[in-house]
Amino acid sequence: MTQPDPFSILAWLPDLSDCTRLVDAFLAGRRPTTLAAYRADLEDFRCYTGTSTAADAARWLLDNPQVVADALVRIYSSEMIKRGLPATTINRRLATLRSLVKLANTHGLVTWTLPVENVPVQPYRVTGGPGRDGLRTMLAAAGAQPGPKGLRDVALLRLLHDLGLRRSEAVRLDTDDVDLQRNRIMIPGRGRSPKQPVSLPEPTRAALAAWLEARGPEPGPLFVNFDRAGKGQRLTGAAVYHIVGWLGAKAGLTVHPHGLRQLAITTALERSNGDVRAVAKFSRHQDLRTLSRYRDNRPDPSGYALVAAE
Repeated sequence: MTQPDPFSILAWLPDLSDCTRLVDAFLAGRRPTTLAAYRADLEDFRCYTGTSTAADAARWLLDNPQVVADALVRIYSSEMIKRGLPATTINRRLATLRSLVKLANTHGLVTWTLPVENVPVQPYRVTGGPGRDGLRTMLAAAGAQPGPKGLRDVALLRLLHDLGLRRSEAVRLDTDDVDLQRNRIMIPGRGRSPKQPVSLPEPTRAALAAWLEARGPEPGPLFVNFDRAGKGQRLTGAAVYHIVGWLGAKAGLTVHPHGLRQLAITTALERSNGDVRAVAKFSRHQDLRTLSRYRDNRPDPSGYALVAAE
């Protein structure tokens, strides 16, 4: 039996039940990461409107002519700017609202779409990360920690730099992804993409072997927490951010996890004489324009190491 269109009996101006179904339809069938992002965007808009639910916030917006709704969202955009949110975050939230209104238009809830434009994004800045000496100092600081924690942090730094991993990729790794006998590691794909085998440089393999021996053979997350509250649990992205920042401070630097990836990519570009297509296989970039920005912003290569072990 064919299911009825849940929007077939909607009134010209949406009531709360209409908006509840609208939000449910908007979120239905999303990937977990996309779903979490949309929910966070709608929650921020709900907080801004002072309403009780996302459906209430949707009704707050849709019960207006286009010109009024556009003005309300522009004010919301200005408020996010005042909060100091990155332009990418603001624009994603504006895109969420535009998509929600477009769905409402498709199903006859409103006769208009939302014309509000994105805020300007600052030019992409590429830095080289901590530099050769900084990375060496961070590795030394990590290794100076007693017990398994030091071995974990050395292996983590190695993967973030030597393989150019994103922190989201590092925290998703499991012990089964590491194959020391075949000298490779399986990197999680983005979205639903399959895992990608990547060869391990010898210093990286040695660091992983030492950490796995200390960690123990039981299956599960590769990197686990040592803090009392979450001991033994999978290391989170926030924890990686904290670890790298703390080790960077030991080197007298302000370092974020992505800075290690930036250093790796900058080094790879230097070694390949700026060949973005060759480096894209290492960095797993799908958009070569991003790598072109790295290439065009390369500083004096004398400040960077060819490999972390040198």
